[in-house]
Amino acid sequence: MKCFQRFLARIGVCKHIYSDNGTNFVGARNEMKRLTAFLKANRRTITNQAVIEGVDWHFIPPHAPHFGDLWERSIRSAKQHLLWVIGETRLTFDEFYTVLAQVEACMNSRPLHPISFDPPDLNPLTPGHFLIGRPLTALPYPDVTDVTINRLDRFQLLQAFQQRFWKRWQADYLH
Repeated sequence: MKCFQRFLARIGVCKHIYSDNGTNFVGARNEMKRLTAFLKANRRTITNQAVIEGVDWHFIPPHAPHFGDLWERSIRSAKQHLLWVIGETRLTFDEFYTVLAQVEACMNSRPLHPISFDPPDLNPLTPGHFLIGRPLTALPYPDVTDVTINRLDRFQLLQAFQQRFWKRWQADYLH
């Protein structure tokens, strides 16, 4: 449920959520049903709008990842590239969470379609536009991908992971 709360904190309440049939998601859906029942039972103390805006949760069949074609492929790609980049390096929870958030931003910055057909306009439509209404941007950091890992402090190490992930994933995605 904590993961679902972080998801909602990032993008807000959704009308429809599509996911696989994993036990974490089924548990979150059951929790949402209990919350919806509570809200409906206490309708007088809670605004009607909050009750109306329920979440419809749609599941793909169990053990059928091919039904979630696009998102399952994205998850597999992220896992594969993270494994290549991080390897055997041990990270604390905060460090790993930081790298995952940066990877999420990278993947949500991928181009989907040109915004305009004007050749000088190089801004593409990205998933970030749908999440926050504009492209996701990050602060620029010096390139540390060529520095050996044992010479980097922890902050630089996390930046190196993010930069290496972006280079590998970008090369694979754009091809």
